Amino acid sequence: MPVSADLNQNIAQMKKLFDRDKTMITRRVTPPGWPEGAICLFFCDGMVNATSINENLIRPLTLMAPPAKGVDRLRYLEESVVQTNEARQSDDWNDLVYSMVYGDTILFCSGCEKALVLNTKGFAMRGIQEPDGETVLKGPREGFTEGILRNLSMLRRKLRVSELKQEYLTLGTVSKTVCALCYIDGVVDQKVLAEVRSRLKTVDMDGVFDSNYVAEMIRDHKKSPFKTIGTTERPDVVAAKLLEGRVALFVDGTPVVLTMPGILIESFQSSEDYYVGFQFAAISRILRMAGFFLAISVVPIYIALMTFHAEMLPTPLLLSIASARQGVPFPSVLEALGLLTAFDLLREAGTRTPSAIGQTLSIVGGLVVGSAAVEARFASAPMVIIIAFSGITGLMIPKLKSAVIIIRLGLIALVSCAGLYGYLIGMAALLAHLASMQSFGVNMLASSPLAELGNHEDSLMRVPFARMKKSGRFLSRRERT
Repeated sequence: MPVSADLNQNIAQMKKLFDRDKTMITRRVTPPGWPEGAICLFFCDGMVNATSINENLIRPLTLMAPPAKGVDRLRYLEESVVQTNEARQSDDWNDLVYSMVYGDTILFCSGCEKALVLNTKGFAMRGIQEPDGETVLKGPREGFTEGILRNLSMLRRKLRVSELKQEYLTLGTVSKTVCALCYIDGVVDQKVLAEVRSRLKTVDMDGVFDSNYVAEMIRDHKKSPFKTIGTTERPDVVAAKLLEGRVALFVDGTPVVLTMPGILIESFQSSEDYYVGFQFAAISRILRMAGFFLAISVVPIYIALMTFHAEMLPTPLLLSIASARQGVPFPSVLEALGLLTAFDLLREAGTRTPSAIGQTLSIVGGLVVGSAAVEARFASAPMVIIIAFSGITGLMIPKLKSAVIIIRLGLIALVSCAGLYGYLIGMAALLAHLASMQSFGVNMLASSPLAELGNHEDSLMRVPFARMKKSGRFLSRRERT
């Protein structure tokens, strides 16, 4: 049904579409020399800037001079009267409804078969803050918010070139969530860009309320514990990845931005690595990698040694552990699983409770549970130490938290059956799995998605910027050819 020239019919249609919706506000205006109530405004309360409507719409409409004879009324209003930064004509009811519920004001004029869509957005949004999960001691402290336009403006401040392209699309048949695909023209890998576009076209969901909705639909290896799509809430990280030739997807309503392709080394990198000296950055990155290895290996190796290979331990250490385990009724496997469960429960409780008491709950709870378990002979002191060490090292790599938990449990199951041989089999299977994984056509074990063979200046360690200036991080494809 198109927009009618009969104003009353359009008003009736809007009221029918928003029946029993108390947030829809109707405001009729009579410009000088026009018939009474010749213009009607529709907008959603709470989604608009009331000052903008009063000063940029209602006031100019009530003070405007009448148009000359033969002049199109709607075009006259659009070009000479309303004072919003965006104004366009539309005769599509679906477009009008979507625009109004997103904060725009719809203007109907008597005798016009189209309506004006006026930008009056003014809904409340959270201020710019540092992301809790990506805090740094040195470097920018700003993070994305839930507003996509603000997020895109923050990215534009980092990359002030016309080659930065933003392709808008809508996902979710009901939610109609606005998304933006960003890349740098001339730098982006065209094969990756084409693959991302192709997969986004296959997203068929009623509602998209977070970027993870999209990530799970378009990622490779959906059953793998390793994510093949990068995520971040920091503008500087997104800008740096776009300079590497990647693609970023912004989703309205969430501060988390997807970057594609995603590779394993990203999980061990931190934005702070580029704001401190390269020596400290290299040491920090090596520690994160060691932390991942220890998080998945310490507990399985300890269980294997205690269950199958006790003769491999020095005699004094073996006697000390045996003495500590006296009176513990459970085998090492059940002992470890029980303590790991308790550790994860305390960590989850500390995360979900208010921040004022969450940290205290985790620390005090861990001390109380560990001490009580040892005193009650439900667990040995060495096992408590091993579990605590494994848990702490796992916290060094938050992006691999879920992968650490799953891999550790899998290795525990293997070593409980085959000892260290099971551990070696599990690690070999893990490496084979990683070697077979790809993200949008890029190997997960690549040091950089677009780096040439031998270009590893920013992989295991970060070298000085003087040696990185010709790496994929700073050099576009055009400059490398």
